[in-house]
Amino acid sequence: MSAKARIELRPTPHIHAPQDVTVIMRNVVLACLPLAGWAVWQYGLSAALLGVTVVASCLLTEWLFGRGETLRDWSAVITGLLLFLTLPPGFPLWMGAVAGVTAIGLGKTLFGGLGMNVFNPALVGRAFVQAAFPVAITTWTPPFFEGRFSGLIPTTLTLPFTIPPETSRWAGAVAVDAFTGATPLALAKFQQSLSPATDLFLGTTAGSAGESSALLVLVCGLYLAARKMLDWRIPVSVLAGAALTAALFHLLDPERHPDAGFTLLSGGLMLGAWFMATDMVGSPVTPRGVVIYGLLIGVVTVVIRLFGGLTEGVMYAILLGNAATPLIDQLTQPRVFGEKRR
Repeated sequence: MSAKARIELRPTPHIHAPQDVTVIMRNVVLACLPLAGWAVWQYGLSAALLGVTVVASCLLTEWLFGRGETLRDWSAVITGLLLFLTLPPGFPLWMGAVAGVTAIGLGKTLFGGLGMNVFNPALVGRAFVQAAFPVAITTWTPPFFEGRFSGLIPTTLTLPFTIPPETSRWAGAVAVDAFTGATPLALAKFQQSLSPATDLFLGTTAGSAGESSALLVLVCGLYLAARKMLDWRIPVSVLAGAALTAALFHLLDPERHPDAGFTLLSGGLMLGAWFMATDMVGSPVTPRGVVIYGLLIGVVTVVIRLFGGLTEGVMYAILLGNAATPLIDQLTQPRVFGEKRR
């Protein structure tokens, strides 16, 4: 060997995967775009303006706290899109901006940035506006209303600390009453009326911007699973836990509690299972841990839906699962070869 030859030593890992954070984030954006497009098709200009506002507020907050360097990884875009999909389509724009700032500022930057957050940032923003604006966050809009591309839902342009106008500034004679509706979960909880499974599956019911079409969420989630950009065991465990819990309570009291099929297709369970619970930072890393984590979210979701004051429980169930992730990882560590399990 020549005296000038050098041996270069580098720390692990020595073999790098072809997928980095930016590639994964771009694919998640791609998977979310059909959901956002369906929301705009259902609710028109109001949904489009809300989506732009929420994503822009996330990007602006990321730029302010991250000094522009972290905008390139697309994580702020993902947070904005997912947050938008969890909000009512007629949510006031200024409240959407508050949700975006909270999601990035409190849910991500406060913990140290990408990869350091304990909770899903989009759900942190959603939880904040859920507590701060409980009336606005539970005001729903029937989909496919007439004039959705020529006018706005009256609450969209509501200014801070003001009452929504009688009519939309753009829609002329459209009254507020024409824009109020109940979600399938509210109808089931308070009126014991179940929406048709076909409507829930295809997405023709009222609800948050991105939760109505279980079919579309499933297709987009399967795309990410096929690309190995999410752990398929998490959504399967979430849905299994919810289905088994719902089936048990339905068996005990079928008049009061909906069946497993309605539970899986209604509300934000599909969206939460495929796009929120699978957050790589907030979910466990051990094989047994992801299953326990998913089952916990599914069970808690159904318990909140049936016995809580709220009609939906996915958000709080996932945040609880995020909080339990360190403990789950600790308890499910694989046994070191040659040692006895404690």
